[in-house]
Amino acid sequence: MPPAEASQTSTPAQDTSRPRKLQLLGILSGFAAGAWLGAAEAPTKLVSIGISPMVISLIMVIGVFLARWSLPALILGTSSVRADVRRAPHLIIWALLAGCLWAVANTLTIFAIRDIGLSIAFPLWNSNSLLGILWGVLFFNELRQAGWRRWTGVLGGALVMCAGAAFLAVASSTQGPAAHSFHGLWAALGAGILWGTMYIPYRKAYLTGMNPLSFVTFFTFGELGMMTALAVSYLGVAPLWRELLSARDVLFWLMLGGFIWVIGDVFQQYAAKYVGISRGIPLSNSNQLWGLLWGIFVFGELHGRGASIYLQVIGGSALMMLGVAAIAFSSATGLEQSRWKESAHREVRRYGTSADYVEARMDGRQASGEEKPSRSVLDWLLVAGVTCIFLFFARMARVPQIQLHWAPAALLTAALVLLLVVCGLALWRTTRFN
Repeated sequence: MPPAEASQTSTPAQDTSRPRKLQLLGILSGFAAGAWLGAAEAPTKLVSIGISPMVISLIMVIGVFLARWSLPALILGTSSVRADVRRAPHLIIWALLAGCLWAVANTLTIFAIRDIGLSIAFPLWNSNSLLGILWGVLFFNELRQAGWRRWTGVLGGALVMCAGAAFLAVASSTQGPAAHSFHGLWAALGAGILWGTMYIPYRKAYLTGMNPLSFVTFFTFGELGMMTALAVSYLGVAPLWRELLSARDVLFWLMLGGFIWVIGDVFQQYAAKYVGISRGIPLSNSNQLWGLLWGIFVFGELHGRGASIYLQVIGGSALMMLGVAAIAFSSATGLEQSRWKESAHREVRRYGTSADYVEARMDGRQASGEEKPSRSVLDWLLVAGVTCIFLFFARMARVPQIQLHWAPAALLTAALVLLLVVCGLALWRTTRFN
């Protein structure tokens, strides 16, 4: 039996190093998520050429919807999704709720980017790290019996992140237009609150054994439904249609941004699964560094600003990254992981799911008796259909007339591809994407 296959069938008692492998995999997934989530927000800079934030968010969500069904179909096949739903049907409503929260939060980020800029808005809405730590401790036994060093690392890291956010909040008061800078500030913080709360359904799903690729497929119905309702109520049907027609030349870029976001979110889901939301969210919030890089080097956001603004933005971001690093090194101990299992057993008792199924999925394995995922003709037709939709809009696309530096964009894109390959291979070899 090959080593990769053996790791899928071994039990925790047979492979004592497996929890450590899963912890490292979760940390790697968190950093890969940060890179891709950061890149996904770059297309929202189109708001600077006069496109409504509602239209930008709606089209991105359509791209998200297409990606959330095609990627799971390509990786494991929709048969895996159906099997998970049969085992834990109660999680569908939680996925829909999480999708609704995401849609509202994503719309707020568009307003924030318009008013205070990408490089500053990113770290502000990443205040969701603080809520992630709070919810992880209160609801899912994270950091319980973790020891004072790990408590210090996580809480100390959170405080350092708050200090960095404070620097950025001061910078935001002079970065945006005077009439809108505080609107952008509150929009970014509101997005952080909603995103931080959204991770409760995430963790609940993975303690119950659902595969991240299955959870995101139903998550997207909540996203699309809520975003459509927001766009229609905010703009009206006729004005929304006119906005879509006038923006048809750039719809492809917005849909592509949604697709890129899903890749980052898939990695984020695995981070939340294997290191918990109290650690996974701060790790994926390393996207604020990538947002800073895209904002400054690709879009030239801070060009012409004074040295004090650069010091505040770069210094605040550096502080937040130090906080993220402290949290990343505060990995869960065996005692804390036993408390995670207590939370999982609570979910088993509450919803009547199979204990063997939940334990195997928490360990990144297939449950005994579970059929191996496979791709059908329907899956390939789904992938082909989504590809055709993107190609159709790509034919209409044009390069937006905004200031853009292509050399830094190419370097950042190469880094994204490298992280995708490295983390994707690690997930496949260790868990077969379970």
